[in-house]
Amino acid sequence: MSYITTSDNTKLYLKSWGSGRPVILIHGWPLSADTWDDHALALADAGFQAIAYDRRGFGRSDQPWDGYDYDSLTDDLAAVVRETGAADAALVGFSMGGGEIARYMSRHGAANISQAVLISSVVPYMLKTNDNPDGTEKSVFDEMAVQIKRDRANFFAGFFKDFYGVGYISQPISNEIIEWSWTMAMQASLKATLECAKSFATTDFRPDMKAFNVPTLIIHGDSDKTVPIDPAGRAAARAIANSTLIEYEGGPHGLLASHKDRITRDLVSFLVRGERTLASSV
Repeated sequence: MSYITTSDNTKLYLKSWGSGRPVILIHGWPLSADTWDDHALALADAGFQAIAYDRRGFGRSDQPWDGYDYDSLTDDLAAVVRETGAADAALVGFSMGGGEIARYMSRHGAANISQAVLISSVVPYMLKTNDNPDGTEKSVFDEMAVQIKRDRANFFAGFFKDFYGVGYISQPISNEIIEWSWTMAMQASLKATLECAKSFATTDFRPDMKAFNVPTLIIHGDSDKTVPIDPAGRAAARAIANSTLIEYEGGPHGLLASHKDRITRDLVSFLVRGERTLASSV
């Protein structure tokens, strides 16, 4: 196994597959880098270097007490970029991972970044406020925290059904995917689980949107119950210059599994276009 060490001496588990232009994959809450495996394999086969890491507090990374605000999490991403020597990298964030990309662009700049991809992302702002009327009520997030503290094993058993769009009739993924996701969620520390939920629920990324200065692909399901598309994907597309929004009709939140093949095709297609742009600018 491979690890890198951040500026506050937190060890992050990292895996790197393939060779070529780096694509850094940032996982969602409350999961781990393993959710990217299918896509990382496809990226490596397509001639890219797929780099995925476990966020602090999750998966096989250290579980420190502090550092779950987005400035700290983004500094961890900067450490991944630095320690892997990534240049002309594409940043790909799923769900909570989109927040790290937004804050990275404003906090660290795009010197080593050539493209960005936001999939089911939480940006620009999840919380309902007077100036964000389509957001989610704070009481929803407060109740989530109560349930996680009371019995997180039970909470996540139900959470992942909405996450993947499982209903009385529809089941776009297998029961085993839900069980696997539950296992990843239970591997995380309780502290990290609660603090990261607070961070993605309350962090306002609207000021970060103007820092996006690279081609950006936004993918969001129009039936996402976890991060609804109106205050997220559609709002991000309006706020980010040089962005393209692809809406997946009927798509739930967990698109990496429910629409695995389409995500891979759209992702590789976007990255290959970036390769051509980079080649023509040399």
